[in-house]
Amino acid sequence: MKQLVIKRGQVILEEVPPPQVEPGRVLVRVFHSCISRGTELAGLEASGQPLWRRALEHPEQVRQLLAAVGREGVRRTASLIRGVLEAGTPIGYSLAGEVLEVGPGVEDILPGQMVACAGAQCAHHAEIVSVPRNLLVPVPQGLDTEAASTVALGAIALQGLRRLEPTLGETFLVLGLGLLGLLAAQMLKAQGCRVLAWDPLPGRRELLCGLGMEASLLRDQEPLAEQTARCSGGVGVDGVLITASTPSHEVVSQAFRCCRAKGRVVLVGDVGLNLKRADFYAKELDFRISCSYGPGRYDPRYEEQGQDYPLPYVRWTENRNMAHYLDMLAGGEVRLEGLLGESYPLQQAAEAYRALQAAEAPPLVLLSYPVEKPPPLERRVPTARVRAVPRDRVRLALVGAGAFAKGMHLPNLQRLQSRFHLRAVVSRSGHNATATARRYQADYATTDYQEVLNDPEVDAVLICTRHHLHAAQALAALQAGKHVLVEKPLALSREELDSLTGFYRTAKGEAPLCLTGFNRRFSPLVLRLKKWLREREHPVMLRYLMNAGHLPRNHWVHSGEGGGRNLGEACHVYDLFRFLVGAPWRTVHLQTLRPREGYYTHQDNFVVTVSFGDGSLASLTYTAAGHASYPKERLEVLWEGKVAELVDFRSLQIYGGSGRAHRLPRADKGHLAELEAFAQAVLEGGDWPIPWSEQVEVTTLALAAEEQMRKEESGERQSDATTVGQ
Repeated sequence: MKQLVIKRGQVILEEVPPPQVEPGRVLVRVFHSCISRGTELAGLEASGQPLWRRALEHPEQVRQLLAAVGREGVRRTASLIRGVLEAGTPIGYSLAGEVLEVGPGVEDILPGQMVACAGAQCAHHAEIVSVPRNLLVPVPQGLDTEAASTVALGAIALQGLRRLEPTLGETFLVLGLGLLGLLAAQMLKAQGCRVLAWDPLPGRRELLCGLGMEASLLRDQEPLAEQTARCSGGVGVDGVLITASTPSHEVVSQAFRCCRAKGRVVLVGDVGLNLKRADFYAKELDFRISCSYGPGRYDPRYEEQGQDYPLPYVRWTENRNMAHYLDMLAGGEVRLEGLLGESYPLQQAAEAYRALQAAEAPPLVLLSYPVEKPPPLERRVPTARVRAVPRDRVRLALVGAGAFAKGMHLPNLQRLQSRFHLRAVVSRSGHNATATARRYQADYATTDYQEVLNDPEVDAVLICTRHHLHAAQALAALQAGKHVLVEKPLALSREELDSLTGFYRTAKGEAPLCLTGFNRRFSPLVLRLKKWLREREHPVMLRYLMNAGHLPRNHWVHSGEGGGRNLGEACHVYDLFRFLVGAPWRTVHLQTLRPREGYYTHQDNFVVTVSFGDGSLASLTYTAAGHASYPKERLEVLWEGKVAELVDFRSLQIYGGSGRAHRLPRADKGHLAELEAFAQAVLEGGDWPIPWSEQVEVTTLALAAEEQMRKEESGERQSDATTVGQ
């Protein structure tokens, strides 16, 4: 399918694989999408700016860049930046079309239904889009998709009015008659309010008159405060809605001066905010911000996970605002005459953007898409010239092309081109799959995991998706005869783990290899420490501090997709304990820190103590309460008069005996060596890099700790540690 992206100040039409339908989402064939002058033209201009100018405008990103350089090094950080620039950015946030498929969990939307969709994360200028249920609404009978495609803009204007709280008979001033201002003025009139309006461009004032509005258009020749006083019996307007876009601070100041005492000002647009106390203090004015489409916007639980807000408590969510705006369009309370420019075919998108840049252009233009039934969807898009692959290389498919895969695994695969050939890239986003596949010269990109499972030219898969998908995707690959390197965790439940162990119990012949991404045991400093520990004769003590840092409660790691911090990250440490001790675990005991406030979750701060079959003891202190300037990971090992201290996999100090210090130029957590070991095992056979029994054992340990954590959260009393087999 075709999709628009912006890259280095240009609009580019690319061929990408269409998205797959997913639980809680709807697949939509787009008929019309709208391009607004403000948001999208600003994004197009920003994409063409040099990096130094963007840095000046966003100093917080400079700090992030410097931190990345210190953590990853100059070369890897530069590679990541180049990748982002070369990939471009999908654009679009408002469209309408026909439902193709409905994912599990969506019961009130049917294939063939006409819907309108919003959201910069999904409602792109593309022939087919995948949209979460809460970001789409049915199109009312009789309303065409041209008008319905403005749903996002209408919901933004409507939410501004919700914040303004207009009542019948009040007088309001709309500052700025771009598209949002023109829509909002009509909505205020429909509410039975008197509307005053002002814009510096005469053409926009004429548009308002052409919509049949009896608004009083204020003049440029005298101060706005005097004009609004004269139109309101000398008291000032009841409120002001700012829909302008300008860096000037004067707009807000004017709005305050136009209000009556106890009035309210709502900001929808983007203006300077150097507030003057004298403008609003004496009148005791309310100044409010309106956030996009309404309640639910930017809340991943609402938008991505489909958790609606109960109507009796949140009357107007972003979804309900979208639906009501379409009802107003269908009922004629809001009109779009003169607001919509020409409709351009998707292939002429660059021309559409140029037309919108003209001074007297309408506030927005539309892109149109073919309405005839599309041919069968092609899930595979070639991205490189097919070439013969030597037999001594693993033909690999990358499944999940997120930040970690692009920042760590793909650069390492480039370094190991003598061992790997990147056959395919799979991602839920067709644009991301295609851009990543092109950058790293994969043969093709796809959004369909089944494509690589059915591909006889794929020897192995590298699974880097979110945690809740790991076990099922690994099992499907093993059943298809593919070797698997799956990022941790291997499984999030005992049932998932049982499905994988069941495969190997019943497998006939030589089963494919499965390697969980417990990379830390492959770190060069860990291997050096392991050599020291092989000479011991007595049990060992290990103490690990994971200074993990805080994650917001709505972060995906805390959700069902992530499984929490114990299963998702602490499992690394459990595997490291198992590797260094060299004996099975026997008991595990977990205690959590119970915070008095809601800043931390129950999974953010805990201590795990593990005993092993040889008598060794290990403890993990996992915390989100530390400071970022302190090392993230510190391991202390004590045995037979010696102490080893490993800090952030960059320095190792041995105290006692003939100990010495070892320091690397930068942290090495073993990711490259892990890939090398995987390739060797696939190509040459022999022992697995991590025995399957140890992978199962470590995952069982993490699940046992998780069960104790859940008991603590529910208030159950912890009396005994969990023992193997419980």
